[in-house]
Amino acid sequence: MQLEEVPDPQPGPGQLLLRVKAANVNFPDALLCRGQYQVRPPLPFTPGVEICGEVLAAGDGAGVAVGTRVLAQPPLPDGGFAELAVVDAGTVLPAPDALDDAEAAALHIGYQTGWFALHRRAHLQAGETLLVHAAAGGVGSAAVQLGRAAGARVIGVVGGPEKAAVARELGCDVVIDRRSEDVIKTVKEATGGRGADVIYDPVGGDAYAQSAKCVAFEGRIIVVGFASGTIPSPALNHALVKNYAILGLHWGLYNTKDPAAIGACHEELTKLAAQGVIKPLIGDRVPLEGAAGAVQRVADGVTTGRVVVVPGEAGTR
Repeated sequence: MQLEEVPDPQPGPGQLLLRVKAANVNFPDALLCRGQYQVRPPLPFTPGVEICGEVLAAGDGAGVAVGTRVLAQPPLPDGGFAELAVVDAGTVLPAPDALDDAEAAALHIGYQTGWFALHRRAHLQAGETLLVHAAAGGVGSAAVQLGRAAGARVIGVVGGPEKAAVARELGCDVVIDRRSEDVIKTVKEATGGRGADVIYDPVGGDAYAQSAKCVAFEGRIIVVGFASGTIPSPALNHALVKNYAILGLHWGLYNTKDPAAIGACHEELTKLAAQGVIKPLIGDRVPLEGAAGAVQRVADGVTTGRVVVVPGEAGTR
């Protein structure tokens, strides 16, 4: 990744020109840069799949006022790690007033993924036990907050004491450091031998293997991603014998299969943010010059919360 000067983009009919206020770094950005994602934009391209931006200009028929603050997903190859971005007006969502630019940028994909996974797919109920892998990360921290908002008891699995401290601050009822504790044994002890009712897994690999051994009767394992780099091969006979469900969650499909649900979910998330129930955890804010290093740190799994690129500003914590 290199920072380059390119001509300013211009909005066409039905499009918006946005000044990028903040661009969230996602794990798929690293996969895109490595050519390992299911979408492979032509080189050169600009990464950055979700932003908070301010409308600078609107094309004919766009119907959004200049100055409006919005959440958007700039279409590749012209992504959000830039000063300016062009998006279709029909795809933007209003940025919640309760969140600053970096927090708003981080609300979109991670929280929508968590909400659809926990509510649409797993039907999490108040009083159930939710186990979240990588609970101190950007995706995991969103699931922790959403689980607590739903009235669940939350167990967070993390790697290392620093991330354990973050998980406790997020409100996890039980925190397990996978580097020094036996995840399966600790989950069983914390649940009186029952196991976790819902397990949120953005990691795959060993995390999934642990999940299958500590999921409760009629429990649900939600497969969200494979940050470990290893895609597990579930033993379906095990799912049959233990009577649990394995659920996949591909949030992007809702954009085409049920777009109205995206808007409804955003309204719910906006309400929760206004109530102070959810608030994206921002681990670092970096300038455009720091975008490449930020993507690498997210890929290495050494970050807590979200790392956000803030054009025109020095990095702050």
